[in-house]
Amino acid sequence: MAPYFGLTGGWLTFWVSVACSTDMTLFGYDQGVFGGVVVTQDYLDTLELNGEGRTSLLGTVTAIYDVGCFFGAIAAFSLGEILGRKKTILLGTTIMSIGAILQITAFGVPQMIVGRIIAGIGNGLNTATAPVWQAETSKAAWRGKLVVVEMILNIAGFSLSNWVTYGFSFVGGGISWRMPLVLQFIFIVMLFATVPWLPESPRWLIAHGYIEQAEQIIADLEATTVDDPWVVTESKGINVTSYYLPTVLTQSVGLENSLARLLAACNSVSYLLFSLIGIPNRQQTSCLGVNRFLLPLLHLFRHRLARGPWLYPTEINSLSMRTKGAALGTATNWACNFMVVEITPIGIQTLHWRFYIIWTVFNAAFVPIVYLFYPETAGRTLEDIDRFFREDAKVLVFRDKDAISEKRPLKYVEHEQSEIRRNSSVVTANPEIVRKRLVSIAKADDEGGWSREEKL
Repeated sequence: MAPYFGLTGGWLTFWVSVACSTDMTLFGYDQGVFGGVVVTQDYLDTLELNGEGRTSLLGTVTAIYDVGCFFGAIAAFSLGEILGRKKTILLGTTIMSIGAILQITAFGVPQMIVGRIIAGIGNGLNTATAPVWQAETSKAAWRGKLVVVEMILNIAGFSLSNWVTYGFSFVGGGISWRMPLVLQFIFIVMLFATVPWLPESPRWLIAHGYIEQAEQIIADLEATTVDDPWVVTESKGINVTSYYLPTVLTQSVGLENSLARLLAACNSVSYLLFSLIGIPNRQQTSCLGVNRFLLPLLHLFRHRLARGPWLYPTEINSLSMRTKGAALGTATNWACNFMVVEITPIGIQTLHWRFYIIWTVFNAAFVPIVYLFYPETAGRTLEDIDRFFREDAKVLVFRDKDAISEKRPLKYVEHEQSEIRRNSSVVTANPEIVRKRLVSIAKADDEGGWSREEKL
């Protein structure tokens, strides 16, 4: 049988995207589901977490998940390079399964804490790896959009978990909180059904000396042959309310439990709709994200940039540092999440509405940081970004037109075309393949905004 069931080109990229998106949907679901669990009476009774005196412990049980995620992301720092992208995701998914089972069957705080930590470790491994795998198997024109689609589905998973916990709140007994935890196995099964037969990252393979296998995968992803000079060129060149919105609405606003759950579910849908804004480019999306606090009431509670820790580190780092950079960015995210989730119940209880001023200030501070220091990555190949930093890039990128351009800089287009022509002279290449490849590059850059006069 042909590898990947005979899939090549866009369809092969589509299935890699399905696997990566399923992983991030599971992350969103797993992150959001506990917001409904912690206000379920049977959960509070079973784990003896009722009463104001247990507020701190309730926060710890919830936040300890982020500690596991932090250590999982740190583990990806080394394991991601040793095992490769696919095996790391399969390992993370297996660990998440164990953690989920422990949580589902918990009748006491100690088992729930262990289950939360183990599930977090698995999720940390996955969330540090899936965006890297997606970025390294995607065309430059698709890469950012596909990773942003992952984050949209991450939010869709978060939204789904809110509606699931709202629906099961009308069911009595342990099923009201255990069944929402069980349903995450839908995504776990999907990961086990897709990841094993999909291609490994060609860039990881090249970094570990598997050149021929990497070139074949590049050819398969491009729906071409290994004698295409472009293949040779490539192979050479290579959170507060996510957990606590129902609690916020019941304790700070004074709403009934059922109405609070319903509003949390509705908020998750509006969050999903606003996330669709983020397709165009990375730098503008970041600035839009940090201003989400200026949107109406329910968006006051969104406490972090949705895409920053997942997308940007996979693009901005070199091949040798990509897994490490993504792991560090993800670990930092989880460390901050732990702090936020740990202090939120006590903060709401003591500071009331003033607690939210803290997050308004933090988010506002990111606007000048992104504008001054973050180079644009949309439309660039990963190798373009490597080249940008090799050329002694300026620290204040807003002064560099190439650094902030929304279209691919012309010098990178010219460099790629010259490399393809050069490599076509050293490999046995079909002239028609070379011609089509150069035409496709020219067409892609026409769509990106370059006129023929500019290219000439």
